[in-house]
Amino acid sequence: MRLRLARCLLVAGLGVSFGVSAEGLAKSDYLPPWNPPPTGGVAFSVPPVDAIADLHGDIVDPQLVVFFAGNQFMVVHDLLVAFKQAHPQYQRIFVETLPPGILAKQIESGSLVMGNLKIELKPDIYTAGKNDMAEAQKQHGWFGDVYDYARNPLAILVAKGNPKGIRGLVDLGRADVRVSMPNPQWEGVAKQIEAGYRKAGGDALDHAIMDTKVKDGSTFLTSIHHRQSPLRVLQGDSDAAPVWLTEAYFQQEILHHPVETVAIPAEQNVTATYSAARMKDAPHAQAAKDFLAFMRTPQAQAIYRKYGFQEPKP
Repeated sequence: MRLRLARCLLVAGLGVSFGVSAEGLAKSDYLPPWNPPPTGGVAFSVPPVDAIADLHGDIVDPQLVVFFAGNQFMVVHDLLVAFKQAHPQYQRIFVETLPPGILAKQIESGSLVMGNLKIELKPDIYTAGKNDMAEAQKQHGWFGDVYDYARNPLAILVAKGNPKGIRGLVDLGRADVRVSMPNPQWEGVAKQIEAGYRKAGGDALDHAIMDTKVKDGSTFLTSIHHRQSPLRVLQGDSDAAPVWLTEAYFQQEILHHPVETVAIPAEQNVTATYSAARMKDAPHAQAAKDFLAFMRTPQAQAIYRKYGFQEPKP
């Protein structure tokens, strides 16, 4: 592994802000990272300039490397604490919670460059949507054991009080509604949301939100992660954001931020199934087997339920 650092190397740290206005300080309250930082060392994080929310744990000589689909970032801390307690032989664990498309490209290329940091680590475990996993297995044959462990429907996130009166997906096509939308170039959830648009308002609604409104700037396509969408709603930059239900639940019920959730009816909704796989060439083969087995335990499943994920279908 080679690390190239120029300005700084950051894992989840404590929020430190300086040289900003009162308005900027208020906004920074919503910025990542949200998980508790690792203990020891110097805590340094300056949102939004330097705050890495998607690299977790020990990057040097890890005993286990897990690539999680990014919308599970809120689960990582509790899950790893429980796993380390169940398997105390594994204490140095590194986790990424980037979009699955980015993680897949990282596996193909052999490295990830984030700012001035280069990471050359192969995953032992990879998680993503079930359909994406099946496609990756068809193309690359990466996986050994595969296990379905959670499900997640979609919802619409709006500011507290729902000032634009959003009632459903059709309202996202209105000219006065600023939408934050996952970028379909690397976010599989975007395709599922677009399927919901077509169910709610046909191709015309999908075209309005994903073409017309993108061109006029009233639909924002995320540049890094679909987790930008809740932040944009909280900061007043977008009026509505279709997100995974767990992301809305985390912001509203866990962090108690001033947002509300608008339900999407079942006939317009999509429920994703998440799968975890042991990589065939896992550098830490036994650790990979132990972690995948742990994901099946009632303890791990209870952690996922805590953050709003649904049980996988039998």
